[in-house]
Parts: sequence; structure tokens; C-alpha cells
Amino acid sequence: MLKFINGEGIHVGGLGGFLRSLGFLINHINPTSVYVVFDGVGSTVNRRNLLPEYKENRNISRITNWDMFDSLEDENEAKVNQITRLIHYLKCLPVKTISIDKLEADDIIAYLSKKLSTDYDSKVFIVPSDKDFIQLVNDKIIVYRPVEKEYYTHDIVKEKFGIPPFNFTVYKTLLGDSSDKVKGIKGLGDKGILKKFPELAERILTLDNVFDICKHKMKEHIVYSRILFEEANLRRNYKVMDLHNPMISEKEIDYLNQEIENHVPKLESPAFLKYYHEDGLGHIVKNVDYWIQSTFNKLISYNKELYDTKINQ
Repeated sequence: MLKFINGEGIHVGGLGGFLRSLGFLINHINPTSVYVVFDGVGSTVNRRNLLPEYKENRNISRITNWDMFDSLEDENEAKVNQITRLIHYLKCLPVKTISIDKLEADDIIAYLSKKLSTDYDSKVFIVPSDKDFIQLVNDKIIVYRPVEKEYYTHDIVKEKFGIPPFNFTVYKTLLGDSSDKVKGIKGLGDKGILKKFPELAERILTLDNVFDICKHKMKEHIVYSRILFEEANLRRNYKVMDLHNPMISEKEIDYLNQEIENHVPKLESPAFLKYYHEDGLGHIVKNVDYWIQSTFNKLISYNKELYDTKINQ
């Protein structure tokens, strides 16, 4: 799908692939509301204030085929152009599209997930590109991994990692995250961590608990001593990775609360189809007219019923 080029030689595979995936997810999960969230301009600034190397050079390596672009700059330009065009499509659909300057999408998604699952008693499905959101999984919040085609529930997380979701942040803090340039503890791998800290599988374990355990066991293995030596860095890294406490201001919270209450945008089928044919997306979506109506009308119907109920109350 990423290789698709239209008749004018423009890369549109990522654009078409996203739209098709969005439709599949809506038909597969049957949500009542959909939020599409993007990183804002300068989104890494808050975490880089804590950890300067955070996500440094993340975009240097290519993610598509070497034979598709003459240079990395060409590839990045194609991605930016497709994301910009995608916003036009999303504005034609009854989904809420959110981006806030200096905020990462992760923080916005984390806040929305907790707010919708608690204050609105909703079941929330997060569809991320990485595993950071596993820490939020509970009986109301589920992570769906399209690559694996698997729902990460509490039991699945325990089965895959050997720990419950509520200990995932501590688990990742100790191991580190190479993709985000967050360093872990040398000599502590994903296979040995539960041998050093079996408590991770048994009960809620905080960083303070980890440091207490290390103080008692520091003579047993050098890893325990390393953890104590790196205490300040580990506390900082925990804050960087902790989505239970997203880096978000009260002003931004007010804005997101209002977005939750706002009506969903109208379905603008003619405008969507105009973009679709202009971009030469061809048969990326089969029977696109029917796909639009069958996929997105259900969102309109539910939200209209919800709004009418509020008015009558």
C-alpha cells in the first residue's frame, strides 16, 4: 500500500492506506465516536526539557522502500504532503480530529481515554503505532494492535509480558525504550527482569518499592546497585513515559473537554469523493460511495441520538 503512486506520479499510498484502515477499524470495533489525534507542532518540547535526547534522530532511518525515493528529503516531503491532504479528508467525515501545539498525541490520547472511560463510562479502544499505551489498559481501556490483529486486555498483557498493565510503566522504565532514546539499566533484559523483580507480576510496584528492594539486595547482584546509582535518571525517565499523568495543562484540558461535548462534524460525501477522485486513489477503497455511507452513517446516527437525549433531559 505504501508503494501506491497515482497517475500523476504522486505518492498516495499512505493516504489511501490510512483511510482504508480507518474504515476497517470502524466496521470492526463499531465505536460510537472516533478521535484521530496527531502530534502538534513542537510536540516533543515538554519531554525534551526533561530528557534532551528524547526521540532524537528518530526520523533519520527510512520506513519505506529504498527504491521509491531519490533521497530522504523526498520521502519526508511525500509523508508530510499525504498527512496534510489526509486532514482535508478527515474534515469531511463525522470523526473528531485533534492536534495541539507542543503536545504529543500520546498525552492527548491518554487524557481522552481516561476521561471517556471514567466520566462517560465508555469502553475505549486505542489504536496506536507502539506499545506505550499498554500501561493504561484496564477493564474499560483496550489497546488494539493492527499489526498483530490482537486486542490487549489485562489478561493478554499478563500473558505476553508476565506483568499486569499497571506495572508496565515501571517495567519500561527499568528496561528503557530505544525507539524514544530512553536508556534502561545495563544488564537488565526483558527475560531477566522478572527474576530480579518477581514482585512486578504479583502486586502494584512503584519506583519507590523498586529502590527499597534494591537497597536490601544490592549485595546480591550488580544490577541492584546500578538501579540505585541511576535513581535520579530513572525517576526522570519514569515521568517521561508515564501516561497516567500526561503532560497537559489545565487550559488544554478545558479545550479537550469541550471537544468531547462538541457535535461530530457532518458527513460531507461529495467533498470526500471529490478529493478521492482528484488524488487518483482508484480502487484502494472498493465501492467508495457505499463504503462512505455504510461506514460513517452509523456514527452520525448514534451521535444524533445522544444529542437528542441530552436536549430532552
